[in-house]
Amino acid sequence: MDLNYSAEDLAFRDSVRAFLAAQLPPELQDKVRRHLRLSKEDFVRWHKIVAAQGWAAPAWPVEYGGPGWNATQRHIWEDECARAGTPPILPFGVNMVAPVIMAFGNDEQKAYYLPRILNCDDWWCQGYSEPGAGSDLAALKTTAVRDGDHYIVNGQKTWTTLGQYADMIFCLVRTDPTVRKQEGISFLLIDMKTPGITVRPIVMLDEEHEVNEVFFDNVRVPVANLIGKENKGWTYAKYLLGHERTGIAAVGRSKRELAFLKALALRQQKGGQPLLRDPLFAAKVANLEIELMALEVTVLRTIAQEHQGPGPQASVLKVKGTEIQQMLTELMVEAVGPGALPFDPAYLEGETEHAAGGDDDAAPLAGYYFNYRKTSIYGGSNEIQKNIITQMILGL
Repeated sequence: MDLNYSAEDLAFRDSVRAFLAAQLPPELQDKVRRHLRLSKEDFVRWHKIVAAQGWAAPAWPVEYGGPGWNATQRHIWEDECARAGTPPILPFGVNMVAPVIMAFGNDEQKAYYLPRILNCDDWWCQGYSEPGAGSDLAALKTTAVRDGDHYIVNGQKTWTTLGQYADMIFCLVRTDPTVRKQEGISFLLIDMKTPGITVRPIVMLDEEHEVNEVFFDNVRVPVANLIGKENKGWTYAKYLLGHERTGIAAVGRSKRELAFLKALALRQQKGGQPLLRDPLFAAKVANLEIELMALEVTVLRTIAQEHQGPGPQASVLKVKGTEIQQMLTELMVEAVGPGALPFDPAYLEGETEHAAGGDDDAAPLAGYYFNYRKTSIYGGSNEIQKNIITQMILGL
């Protein structure tokens, strides 16, 4: 693969940079670059800015509102957004449920849901994991029993990211308990305002309310909200997870964070010289950068072959991408040492201009480190991904 950009690619990159320079609100950029917490309003605001430009769904086909970009253009867009420090376009609607609706939904579902996802009129969350059904997702127990034109849903989902804001949730539910567990699952779209749904927060180690438990108590869901065929949800779930795992690699974000790490290590002193000049620490950073460069090449190869559908490459990207993200946070904490100890939630929420500990760059790093322990677990744990790679590539 030729990794050099053509003249057309460079012109496209310039247009992206011009758009970001003109349209990215400085206060959002500042939050992202300083590792401060983003609010619902921040995410929605940026999504609508990008949607007005027609760029909110880079991978969507033109007929559904996508920009018609090729793989290289999509990569440039993601890379430039990360470099500029934009809030992410949340994946649950655009990159996860939307491809499932496009591939397996009916015309009515496409006509209704896709424009609303594109414009961020609905905030989506994911209803996959359950207590006792995380990496072994097929062990899920949430049931959906047919009652005329509705399903009656009972059960519990957990680790539901940003579910406290959600208008809609896409759920895996068990519609046939008598068959092999993978064969009795269906894929439902559920309005979060439906009576019988309760959302309970899970506050994590960094004291942020990011994930939730969601309970379903006799929730009536129209049969019209079933995607595809009943009991075929496992097929759709695997399709969705392939898209999710590819996105988890987050190469552009890691490149931005690598630059932050280097700047951090340049101003930290060890033995009278910048930490980045210390041979041992510099070797760790260099090794990480090599791994990141190799990951970027793999991402480009995978995107260029995406017409084949998500395959084992998605698992490779998920494993390596999350390992790199975690190593970045580990080296950041190592670079500032005790400076990472002060924890100032008021600063992280943007309620104070400067951190109480006196180092604005160091203040978020302990929370950042703790938060990124999850990346090797969600989307299917890395241990499970290695099993998938073994089975699909080595045939073992």
